[in-house]
Amino acid sequence: MYYLIMLVLLFLAELFYFRIADKCNIIDKPNERSSHTRITLRGGGIIFYFGALLYCLTNHFEYPWFVLALTLITFISFIDDIHSTSQGLRLVFHFAAMALMFYQWGLFSLPWWTTIIALIVCTGIINAYNFMDGINGITGGYSLVILSALAYINAEIVPFVEQSLILIMMCSVLVFNFFNFRKYAKCFAGDVGSVSIAFVILFLIGRLIIKTENISWIILFAVYGVDSVLTIIHRLMLRENISLPHRKHLYQIMANELKIPHTIVSFIYMMIQAIVIIGYFVFQKYDYWYLLGSIFILCCLYVFFINKYFKLHISSK
Repeated sequence: MYYLIMLVLLFLAELFYFRIADKCNIIDKPNERSSHTRITLRGGGIIFYFGALLYCLTNHFEYPWFVLALTLITFISFIDDIHSTSQGLRLVFHFAAMALMFYQWGLFSLPWWTTIIALIVCTGIINAYNFMDGINGITGGYSLVILSALAYINAEIVPFVEQSLILIMMCSVLVFNFFNFRKYAKCFAGDVGSVSIAFVILFLIGRLIIKTENISWIILFAVYGVDSVLTIIHRLMLRENISLPHRKHLYQIMANELKIPHTIVSFIYMMIQAIVIIGYFVFQKYDYWYLLGSIFILCCLYVFFINKYFKLHISSK
């Protein structure tokens, strides 16, 4: 009953946001780099923050530093969705948020170099999540797979966080998917959505890694990680400015050049990541070898796909 009430409250909160976004003209207009063709409400992913806030308010303000960190990063991302902000200002908020999250993890009690590594990895993952948020359903669908895996790990393998936090976040993702995981989305996540859900999942996986002292749990990000890193390498090989928007991600070629429906592309990403995670559970005693093997196979699939279909992207210019 508790989670049903949370689901209803989040659904109502999303509808309330839609009214505000409509009145304030918070919309996403398609351009030459877009994979959509209709004007759509932006920022629907703010529901992820509402989910975390609901958890905090109904669970004795657990993980206060994390919630404060999420508030900072959600705020600057939402402002950036409404009016573009400077990169320097965004970095200040992002680094402040990550410092608070590291404090909640207890990371500052570990050797100093762990903080440097965590900062680099966390920054990369947040950016990857933001880059990959380009078609209907991909952010919500992919996040649901990861959160489901985390819920299973927390319940059956090793407890590392309050299970209700994961379940409420899953409720918020389900609400978002109801409006986004469809042919014609009612809303897009916006930076506020992709960045905030990435931050929440980072917090959860960070706690898992610290609890188990096993970084192979990064396998939960394998598909996004391979796509993002290899796309950057590909663009560097093409001598492009990697800070500029583009349509060269594998999922973008599938959706734009191959004309595969967005929901099907998103489902493919979900299934591949789910298969990778299930395989990890089966071969967990070979954790690091499995991680390396999975990354190698995903890289081979990426290279094969790009070699075969990237010419379609070039000819479409």
